[in-house]
Amino acid sequence: MKHWAIVSIGTNSTRALIADMQPEIPRIELSRSIGTRIGEGLQERGHLGDEPMQRTLDAIRDHFRAIRGHYIRLYAISTSALRRADNGDVFAEAVHDALGVPLRVLTGDEEAAGSYRGAITAFGQLHHEEVGVIDTGGGSTEYAIGAGHSPERTVSCEIGAVRLTEAVPELAGRESTVDLDTIERARKIARHALAPIVDFRKVERLAFVGGSATTAAQVTLGKKTKVDRVELTRADFQRALVRLCGMTYKERREIAGMKPNRADILPAGIIVLETALDLLGHDRAVTTTADLLVGYLLQQRDRQPITAQAIPH
Repeated sequence: MKHWAIVSIGTNSTRALIADMQPEIPRIELSRSIGTRIGEGLQERGHLGDEPMQRTLDAIRDHFRAIRGHYIRLYAISTSALRRADNGDVFAEAVHDALGVPLRVLTGDEEAAGSYRGAITAFGQLHHEEVGVIDTGGGSTEYAIGAGHSPERTVSCEIGAVRLTEAVPELAGRESTVDLDTIERARKIARHALAPIVDFRKVERLAFVGGSATTAAQVTLGKKTKVDRVELTRADFQRALVRLCGMTYKERREIAGMKPNRADILPAGIIVLETALDLLGHDRAVTTTADLLVGYLLQQRDRQPITAQAIPH
């Protein structure tokens, strides 16, 4: 058995993945996601709330029951919310107790590099083309560029679908539909936060990863199941944004392809993505499910042979 597993705690979702690491491009055997929003109310710096921590731990235990006994290596990582939290160490200990492995809190640059490593597999064999990868999560957006397995330059920007929705609550659509002034206010915030990516040289190909990108793809295509790889244009994102902002939160939840836990934050996520396209001078990007989780496992495989014995759980 050459299966490796990973549990990832993002600002909005807690995920688990099992992959067969023998092929050059890992074969995904199981992928699970539970909306836990551990970053709820965290703001720029702050305290993880008791309820978000508890529901995240519940999700971790649920994932562990599903993956236990099906892997030879297990990893646990976390991203933006744990980077910002002043009580992240306490939560990390609880995760260690639940999974039996330490929780690695990735830096922004590490997150960008991991997302890049996963996303480039969506392009197959690269022939020295320069590729850029945008990973928009709940709490941060990473950008990395390169022409090989490791990126040449990375940056992590303090903007994500949850954080932008908290900054502009009207985007959630809980009270009414979203007007143009609200959208423009959100775009201004996104442009300011994403300003560092303007300094990167232009690349030949662009990939989007993260829940906002993959859910936008599902909504655009009307697919209830994940779309592994699809190219979307800036016009596609704009049409999806107009459609969502013309609906209330309850109406959005009923759209084919919508994940209910993203109905309030997807407009913000799309605003971040289309703003990134604008700043980078691209009109299209490949949206792929080959993201940070796959990339992190590939990084570990790059460093270690597949020879470990099964972890005793």
